Amino acid sequence: MSGHNKWTNIKHKKGKQDAIKGKIYTKMGKLIAVAVKEGGSDPSTNGKLKEAIAKAKASNMPNDNIERAIKKGAGELGGGNFENVTYEGYGIGGVAVIVEALTDNRNRTAGDVRYIFDKNGGNLGATGCVSYLFSEKGTILIEKDECPMDEDSLMELALDNGADNFETSEDGYEITTEPADFSAVLKAIEDANIPTVSAAIEKVPSTETELTDPDQLKKFLKMIDMFDDNDDVQEVYHNAILPEDDDEE
Repeated sequence: MSGHNKWTNIKHKKGKQDAIKGKIYTKMGKLIAVAVKEGGSDPSTNGKLKEAIAKAKASNMPNDNIERAIKKGAGELGGGNFENVTYEGYGIGGVAVIVEALTDNRNRTAGDVRYIFDKNGGNLGATGCVSYLFSEKGTILIEKDECPMDEDSLMELALDNGADNFETSEDGYEITTEPADFSAVLKAIEDANIPTVSAAIEKVPSTETELTDPDQLKKFLKMIDMFDDNDDVQEVYHNAILPEDDDEE
């Protein structure tokens, strides 16, 4: 996914998140609790937890909420049993879509995901139908105005700690890493007190699909919004090229 499209996706998602912070915090809390349950409550030895906390902080989740989620995952506060489930399918116009969910009821979540695909001109596919089009990469986005370090120094810091690539755009800086190097690069950035807009190991598409029909684009954006609104859905990855301006909505 191009750097331009990555920032566009972030802007689109952030606009929705600002209006539904409570829902986002619930999702982030669930993600943190599951990470703790799977690998322990110490982020220095639990990479998934470190990544989950980074996501939560990028969504401006308060530290008290993060600590509560960690305790819930450790069994100190009780809570449901959730499992990771991944769905694959096609959006309108043949856009490849991967939906990651955390659920305590597979049947409910599968039904919801199928309905959202069908409602917006897409279809739920079999496991593996689109995942081959994506690869996992650590991605870190930093806004220029928020970065206390100049571009050359930031690039040197990132590359010295294992980053694969460093890109600059008018929006900011995009740092990419191999999954195994993500934690080290993120730690170096955090230690330098550099705030991030987004920091996560994500599924990055190898090819992109452009929706030139305005009606198709509108339906696709509606589908993404419906997934974002679903309590069980954690992440949605796709290979659509989104316009910089979301006025189509």
